[in-house]
Amino acid sequence: MKFPGVKYEFNPNIFYSGYILRKKLLLAINKYSGFMEGKMMDFGCGSKPYKSLFNVNEYVGVDYHGQGHSHENEQIDVFYDGVSLPFPDNYFDSVFSTEVFEHVFNLEEMILEIKRVMKPGAKILVTCPFAIPEHEQPNDYARYSSFGLKHLFEKNNFKVVEFEKIGNHFDTLIQLRISFFSLVIFPKLNKLGIIKKIFEFIVYPIYNLIAIIFSKLFAKKQSLYLNNLIVCEKL
Repeated sequence: MKFPGVKYEFNPNIFYSGYILRKKLLLAINKYSGFMEGKMMDFGCGSKPYKSLFNVNEYVGVDYHGQGHSHENEQIDVFYDGVSLPFPDNYFDSVFSTEVFEHVFNLEEMILEIKRVMKPGAKILVTCPFAIPEHEQPNDYARYSSFGLKHLFEKNNFKVVEFEKIGNHFDTLIQLRISFFSLVIFPKLNKLGIIKKIFEFIVYPIYNLIAIIFSKLFAKKQSLYLNNLIVCEKL
């Protein structure tokens, strides 16, 4: 499946270190994108990498200007202060937020604030990681299990409509092995220039191909997985 509106780093090929995680995340978001409609808020929008997947009337990108992540050349429509969203009650028909919740220190309070600006019956589509390395330091605060994420929404008067674990045990182990090379081994080769590039050119596609070939054999093994995806409805 082709996604011409999605940039390479979010729709990569097998030569990319985050291929397994990013490709499966893209496919999952596309699968559930039809739940989003009307006036939609992209909470923590960044560069709006998945905007082309949604067929909505209005797309409002909201983000927080904090440490750990530069917003240069991003497409943010509205900045918020980390506490309050500058919108009236019952304003949005849908909300999308991908790979953001782990960076929100006061998440439960923000879920209530997001809920405030959602219309009754509006849906929210969220993805967040379960087993990936720390990133955008120092603003990386949490990892949520499937049970924890569902509980967080249900206790705040949302109905869980859909839930999916993205990736399986095998995918995750391979992606973590690639991350080891990317974050630990290859930085030691920075001074070697082209030699480092050759190693990356060999290692990344080999491991990614292993995941593609053998992942389906372990599809149901999901006690360890890469990402959560949840769709909830405001009651």
